[in-house]
Amino acid sequence: MSNGVNLKELSQRLNLSQTTVSRALNGYPEVSEETRKRVTEMADKLGYAPNSQARRLATGRAMAIGHVIPRSIHEMMNPIFLEFIAGAGETYSRHGYDMIISVVDDAKEEDAYRQIASRKKADGVIIHGPANDERRHRLLKELNLPFVVHGRIPGAEEETSWIDMNNRRAFERATNLLLDLGHTRIALLNGLEHMDFANRRRRGFEEALAARGLTPDPALMRSADMTEPYGCDNAMEMLKSDNPPTAFLISSMISAIGVARAVGQCGLKTGRDVSIITHDDALSFLPNSGEVPIFTCTRSSVRYAGEKAAELLLNMISNPASKPASLHLDAELIIGQSTGPAPAAPK
Repeated sequence: MSNGVNLKELSQRLNLSQTTVSRALNGYPEVSEETRKRVTEMADKLGYAPNSQARRLATGRAMAIGHVIPRSIHEMMNPIFLEFIAGAGETYSRHGYDMIISVVDDAKEEDAYRQIASRKKADGVIIHGPANDERRHRLLKELNLPFVVHGRIPGAEEETSWIDMNNRRAFERATNLLLDLGHTRIALLNGLEHMDFANRRRRGFEEALAARGLTPDPALMRSADMTEPYGCDNAMEMLKSDNPPTAFLISSMISAIGVARAVGQCGLKTGRDVSIITHDDALSFLPNSGEVPIFTCTRSSVRYAGEKAAELLLNMISNPASKPASLHLDAELIIGQSTGPAPAAPK
């Protein structure tokens, strides 16, 4: 237990009403920035920690944000989801919000949202992994539960708040880089294509090829959960075929590590015999760093996306009348050690 002061004592020290102090600590917009700063500094100095029960009573809010994760998505997004949550969590705690994560069977997802709304367990939620035929946003609107989408819902971009990377553009640029290096046999190892992000990446890849008069070869295209063995097994199979690819475009760093393993096991050298470009979510535990990064990549920090999605959502909760807002991030294209000119065809 903290030996700090209570709200009454804190108010007396600041010579402000308890209501003003409470509102300053709870981020109400009508409190001036100067007052808020004075209150938070004194609260820190005296060790005042607001009781979350009291905050809930004072604000009429749950002071929590919900994340409902169906098991199928949980499996797919594990490391990426954790990094997103790290960014979002820092933003929540800075504003005095808790985080509730529910991992549920796919069939129980709707029930989980209904419970959050009826029991007022959270003031808003974040939708993860939107699918091509997404429906969750309709339910959340019906439940009057504020939400932000991590990704985009096809056809609902205007009526929802979202944060997304420009997946189509990122993969179009990556494909163009490989084409400029002389590669024409390019393999695509994508994520699950019923998901919006993977669908957009495939479009970027196909459009870049079409613009050069090339047709994608279905034998060089795969779509699945982005694991290391998925990268290794598929690359191995393609590299041993009669007409192997000279380059791979991959949707995840984890799968790219598998592809690099397969290249090595075939006695080939990445960057010389086989080029690799991967999408890099800038995962803190899997850095693609150094003066010249290991992998050439399209990079967009998923932790930053978490911070920004949380800010969008907290803003919606504070201003219920606000219009939908969105943030479209462009990925950087970073040249690493894994790309080089297409090897000359054997004479």
